[in-house]
Amino acid sequence: MAQVARALWPVPHALAWRLGGRLQSALPAQSRAGFAGAAGGPGPAATARKGSPRLLGAAALALGGVLGLYHTARWHLRAQDLRAESSAAQQQLNDSSVIISALKTYLVSGQPLEDIITYYPPMKAVNDQGKEVTEFCNKYWLMLDEKEAQRMYGGKEARTEEMKWRQWADDWLVHLISPNVYRTPAEALASFDYIVREGKFGTVEGAVAKYMGAAAMYLISKRLKSRHHLQDDVREDLYEAANKWVAAVGKDRPFMGGQQPNLADLAVYGVLRVMEGLEAFDDLMRHTHIQPWYLRVEKAIAEVPQ
Repeated sequence: MAQVARALWPVPHALAWRLGGRLQSALPAQSRAGFAGAAGGPGPAATARKGSPRLLGAAALALGGVLGLYHTARWHLRAQDLRAESSAAQQQLNDSSVIISALKTYLVSGQPLEDIITYYPPMKAVNDQGKEVTEFCNKYWLMLDEKEAQRMYGGKEARTEEMKWRQWADDWLVHLISPNVYRTPAEALASFDYIVREGKFGTVEGAVAKYMGAAAMYLISKRLKSRHHLQDDVREDLYEAANKWVAAVGKDRPFMGGQQPNLADLAVYGVLRVMEGLEAFDDLMRHTHIQPWYLRVEKAIAEVPQ
């Protein structure tokens, strides 16, 4: 759990260890496959237990747009749920952005976690497909007092900017992953070939996982392309998104957070990290201006104290 605290860097190291003591029982051991890879870890295939029969499904999540993840530096949040008990009821969080906001609020403010969770109440809503979904109020907002917010952000503009781009990564960027990773049958096969190779599947099991998984995700990617109204060449949407982010960061600061990454930097990095090693990632680095920023974030993560 100390790794979880470190991932929400920059905070004093002592507070990180405080989190390790407080949250150990609150975070179950199971995790979304690929979450560590998206957060700057070794990647989806490498983090799965070798030979696991669930690797195929985990990989589809890890490499697909359904990663609700946020995607942050070395965030080994080995959790799908964050539970906190208050005096009135137990609230379960299944939204990674809310989990991150709650943990960061805890690290900065030191408020009791059970109180922090109540600042993010669930709300039922109907999405564009007519399905009922659960949304969380204030999900991108850190619950800090005025002094804490001033110390962390330096001004309201920086706080608002971080929220805006965290939401953009959730609402748009993450939906570009599956259509690009599984854009063609060849790319889909290449993605699953990597997964099967790293997962040490048996011959028959590997062949089934590779070809059936690739075929399924190729078809799903086409549905996602239509649902999100992407261009005929989905790479163009990915390139535009990357250059839009780079323009927002600007030339006068290394990160959106200034001299160090903020939660928006880590969110965008985490989404893109999922594609490393695949053709879509190589194309992204080659055809956009995002590589210098991406490498700076990667370096900043590597320099976080162990």
